Amino acid sequence: MRRQLRRAGRYVVAYVRSAPGTYIWLAVLLVTTVLLHHMSPDFETDFLRQRSTNIHELRTNPVRVLISSALWIDGGGWLSYAVLYSVFHAQAERWLGTARWLLVAFTAHVLATYISQATLAWAIRQGLAPHSAVNTLDIGVSYALAGVVAVLTYRITAPWRYVYLAGVLAVFTPPLFTSRTFTDVGHFTAVLIGLACYPVTWGRAPAWNPAASLRHWKQGRRQKEK
Repeated sequence: MRRQLRRAGRYVVAYVRSAPGTYIWLAVLLVTTVLLHHMSPDFETDFLRQRSTNIHELRTNPVRVLISSALWIDGGGWLSYAVLYSVFHAQAERWLGTARWLLVAFTAHVLATYISQATLAWAIRQGLAPHSAVNTLDIGVSYALAGVVAVLTYRITAPWRYVYLAGVLAVFTPPLFTSRTFTDVGHFTAVLIGLACYPVTWGRAPAWNPAASLRHWKQGRRQKEK
């Protein structure tokens, strides 16, 4: 048992070290989430709004809010993001390298933010949303995550690639027709941006074959049993 625990511990350490950007970002999110839990509700809302990528802040402090909004999670939920970062961000960083992974995440975050807020501005002009929506709370890391989830499509061999892509679209497309919020537009846009980042994947490691990995795992189990 101790040997297995040590082996698992070494694997976890190696996995974290192989994706430093992902886990530094996740550590920052942990700190900021703890800070949010120590704020009063009124102060928290005002605090996050000043770091929000809403229409007003994008007009006055675009660089500051685009960076700061990616360092906070609205409503907590750090553990769920820890899982998502480990499954998607870490895999993308290990595959693409830190620089290329960060390029995909940052591009998705910035462009999806501007497109979603442009959609909201259009809705305000058409009378479909109140003018107060220019100060709406728009903060978090989900656009960057959606872009990275999408670019991982190119990490998988066909035909599994298309199964994965169908699953991604099945998650992010329906909200466009059901809840129809500006964040739904942002998430779907981020997916399209991630798919458009195909050139960033050129020259990286060969595509992953899930079926081959499963066969390899089964063979390893049989050898252990013998």
